[in-house]
Amino acid sequence: MGNHVVREDFEWVYTEQPHTQRRKEILAKYPEIKTLMGPDPHLKWIVSGMVFMQLLACYLVKDLSWKWIFFWAYAFGGCINHSLTLAIHDISHNVAFGNKQAKWNRWFAVFANLPVGIPYSASFKKYHIDHHRYLGGDGLDVDIPTDFEGWFFCTPLRKLLWLFLQPLFYSLRPLYVNPKAITRMEILNALVQFSVDFIIYYLWGLKPVIYLIAGTILCLGFHPISGHFIAEHYMFLKGYETYSYYGPLNWLTFNVGYHMEHHDFPSIPGCRLPMVKKIAAEYYDNLPHHQSWIRVLWDFVFDDTLGPYSRVKRLCKLAKES
Repeated sequence: MGNHVVREDFEWVYTEQPHTQRRKEILAKYPEIKTLMGPDPHLKWIVSGMVFMQLLACYLVKDLSWKWIFFWAYAFGGCINHSLTLAIHDISHNVAFGNKQAKWNRWFAVFANLPVGIPYSASFKKYHIDHHRYLGGDGLDVDIPTDFEGWFFCTPLRKLLWLFLQPLFYSLRPLYVNPKAITRMEILNALVQFSVDFIIYYLWGLKPVIYLIAGTILCLGFHPISGHFIAEHYMFLKGYETYSYYGPLNWLTFNVGYHMEHHDFPSIPGCRLPMVKKIAAEYYDNLPHHQSWIRVLWDFVFDDTLGPYSRVKRLCKLAKES
């Protein structure tokens, strides 16, 4: 457990993010890793199956009592929806149809978004580029909590509440930290999403719509799969700002646990990230990594040294847009 020293600020560093240099070194030593880049031919079929599975579930839950709606939302539907948000994460890197088919990727992300119930994919894409380009960047990387979150959510009970409210903070934080103009794609994403929500409501009533949205909110909040939010970049060991997890939950999350490998090579789809680790084993085997996302959540809540402030922050210069 912690040594009862509560953090009162982020861990400010004045170095470049580690992924840029490691990427250069690995590519120089193992140029064959470039062959792993490019689209995942199976992704579109897996995602389509998940979307249709949730539409079938909407039909099956329409006459259930409310307690069973919320039970299945947490135990089943929310797991699929969380997995779909991670598919959208992969799709935002153009790995569904490749870099030359950017529009196909954008619209496929809108399709993957449908069971989530809330328009999300276009906004995620807009901000996720900054998370990679300016990892830990003050005022640029909206993955980092605000000062208020770090200051207020500092006791076990408050950290637990913060985990439950994570979907709220993730959706509102960009508007405060780094507001950007609403794009045409975001408007189209919302129109398509709310149209489908209305069609589901028209066909089968309110319960399936609540099943979808409740599943998303519950499973992006306090849920074993949500351990990845904390595992990825919260500083469990001083000097390390990105961590991987190689356990079985990667099967449900498009290998998002291979997070050091993902930040080193964002254009490699999740299905091939284990091959990166295998090829360049000496670069990853000795780095600290997590064994369990549930243990990550437990430690985050009960270790006094961990909290929303446990993040590396740096000042980044804005890159010139090409």
